[in-house]
Amino acid sequence: MDFNDAPEEAAFRAEVRKWLEANARRKSDDKQAYRARSDDTALLKSAKEWQAKKAAAGYARITWPKEYGGQGGTPIQQVIYQQEESNFLVPLGFFDIGLGMCIPTMMAYATKEQLKRHVKPALYGEEVWCQLFSEPAAGSDVAGIRTRAERDGNDWIINGQKVWTSGAHYSDWGIIITRTDPNVPKHQGLTMFFLNMKSPGVEARPIKQISGGANFNEVFFTNVRVPDAQRLGKVGEGWKAALTTLMNERLAVGMPSGGLDVDELLELARGTELEDGPAIRNGHVRAKIADWYVQAQGLKYTRYRTLTALSKGQTPGPESSIIKVIAAPKMQDLGAMAMELMGPAGIMTSDVPGSGGFQAQWIGGAGFRIAGGTDEILRNIVAERVLGLPQDVRVDKDVPFNQLGKTK
Repeated sequence: MDFNDAPEEAAFRAEVRKWLEANARRKSDDKQAYRARSDDTALLKSAKEWQAKKAAAGYARITWPKEYGGQGGTPIQQVIYQQEESNFLVPLGFFDIGLGMCIPTMMAYATKEQLKRHVKPALYGEEVWCQLFSEPAAGSDVAGIRTRAERDGNDWIINGQKVWTSGAHYSDWGIIITRTDPNVPKHQGLTMFFLNMKSPGVEARPIKQISGGANFNEVFFTNVRVPDAQRLGKVGEGWKAALTTLMNERLAVGMPSGGLDVDELLELARGTELEDGPAIRNGHVRAKIADWYVQAQGLKYTRYRTLTALSKGQTPGPESSIIKVIAAPKMQDLGAMAMELMGPAGIMTSDVPGSGGFQAQWIGGAGFRIAGGTDEILRNIVAERVLGLPQDVRVDKDVPFNQLGKTK
């Protein structure tokens, strides 16, 4: 691992910082001022304006080819920009799925004409994209989806339901995984498409969450007609296309979220009085904080390993799965501990330490433990691909999808 910027990376960081200083405002100590929820459509307008400014300067997606508005830069340059941007008060969160997962998948499978039509509007924030994978009967097991696409001349007719679709209610386009052949094993009968979210038959219903937000959606498809020209990859090879999207998602979810961490918990413990004295002197509290500090250091150095690989032009290995399987539960458990320290104030979401950030992390942590693969899925990946342990038993691997669940 190399913890320092190379000379050219330091120069790029200085260039980026200068541009941000000229075009954005640094974050103040008032954390409430920059906490934003991506279900707040009032923020969408200002987010689009910032995205357009960033894209015009070439910083929206630095690694993308120049013909699509990027700089043809390196992954480490993209990381450096994101690190610097995190220090400024800018509206983010509306374009991560589109630019981080959907458009990269389009680049792998779409035609040049389709990329010419869709990449620039997405890059400049003119069009928002969503990812339509999860279903009520197939959450972590994406290959178990039941939404079907049936061929009708030059079109496909889509019927079914997706769920937990972030931002579907304000998205313009989406990529969707469908089942096109139920007579083969579940991983072989899938096909991916992209579609206009305003198409007749598409209905997005926001789900009211315990946090008060409503960013996730149920999305229903009733006889939605999609041209075969909008198919991504070959018929029956949708699983291959889906993996392209999922690997990008796991890396994104495992990166730092900017949430409250050990430093903020230490500050809370120093200012909290328990029955036996200050919380910072309580043995149980000190042991929990020490555990999370050790986890935080492990996560930091694992991320450095990923960044070092990017800096050398290499493709990161399964580190992103390790990062996420540790970071998401830590985020939720740390929030729960902080709320316990607050006592009755732990049920409040304003005028409390951390501006309600601990409460938001505890409530939102459950979602992060699902996004991009559940804890159980990621542990399987780490066990099989990192530790080299025998594969988990998969009794349905070679069984035709339409025979699953049937008794003999």
